[in-house]
Amino acid sequence: MSKYKVSIRYSTSLLEIAISKNLLEVISADVDFILNVFRSSSELVSVMKSPVIKGQLKISIIDEIFKDKTNFETLNFLRFVVKKRRENYLVNILEKYLDLRDEHLCIANVDVKTAYEFDEEQSNALQANLEKKLNKQVRLNYSIDKTILGGFIARIGDTMYDASIKHQLKLLQKKFTEGGVTLN
Repeated sequence: MSKYKVSIRYSTSLLEIAISKNLLEVISADVDFILNVFRSSSELVSVMKSPVIKGQLKISIIDEIFKDKTNFETLNFLRFVVKKRRENYLVNILEKYLDLRDEHLCIANVDVKTAYEFDEEQSNALQANLEKKLNKQVRLNYSIDKTILGGFIARIGDTMYDASIKHQLKLLQKKFTEGGVTLN
């Protein structure tokens, strides 16, 4: 089974558990915590992906790290993933869970590149415009890219809104070279 199918199947299952047991916030916080642990420990990732290390030892390691720091349902889910021998997909499953959770809550994650850091007023205006356009709550993730000169580039999934000065200059150049603009 492909990594995508495994991730969807297991993350959907975790989301259903979270919703049915009214633990969406708790399990989401656990997932954030677990992902941070995995991202900061390449050794833990190596252990989980190793075919040489037995499943029971992996479950013991998970228990040792997460038992007192996560909800029982989250811990049970981690154990279940290991028992089903899908632990090498664990990070992908947890990341997909966060995507599905945001989808369930009607939250759009937007990656925004700007030439400089937006002030609060600009950020609020962009957020309000995107929320109105998408009809969803928007979570903005900013990064700085000096090459765009000014404006911004917003990416929501596969959709990109390019309001950068660099893009506008390219469009203007194209119009000039095609003869679409006349000067009086």
